[in-house]
Amino acid sequence: MSTGWIVLGVIVVLALIAFSAYNRLVALSQRVGQAFADIDVQLKQRHDLIPNLVETVKGYASHERGTLDDVIKARNSAMSAQGPAQVSAAETQLSGALGRLIALSEAYPDLKANANFQQLASELSDLENKIAASRRFFNNAVQEYNTGIQQLPAALFAGMFGFTKKDFFDLGASRTEVETVPQVKF
Repeated sequence: MSTGWIVLGVIVVLALIAFSAYNRLVALSQRVGQAFADIDVQLKQRHDLIPNLVETVKGYASHERGTLDDVIKARNSAMSAQGPAQVSAAETQLSGALGRLIALSEAYPDLKANANFQQLASELSDLENKIAASRRFFNNAVQEYNTGIQQLPAALFAGMFGFTKKDFFDLGASRTEVETVPQVKF
């Protein structure tokens, strides 16, 4: 009879550990989802700002059609991207195109002095800072989640519950592209 109670006690303890691990992993997964949603909101704000910026630049640098078209194509690609990996890659392309667009202002003093352009560039800069902070928060949430599914006792149950590793929001191999200052030549 006492062996039965011991076995029942072990089963109850294992069930409590499994429930606890499951609930913790659900909370971590939700945090990752919420962090990605925060990035998505700010990226949408950036996407909405870009057409105004392009139109402002068009008035001063209409012969820079290739740069303007690149920005619009990159924006459209970024808007249709799904999931952290695709969004990250598309946003990297968009950041590079925006860098080239902003670099045009150096070549056009009238554009650089335009109040509308200054306001849009300032808003874009502010959004870029917010996006960078959100990316850091997202990557921290992913790191905690990935660590959580690999630590005991959750590692024993994570696969069974369907928890799999999540990808970081990273600039990846094109990091050097983004960090390189664009050069404008005429």
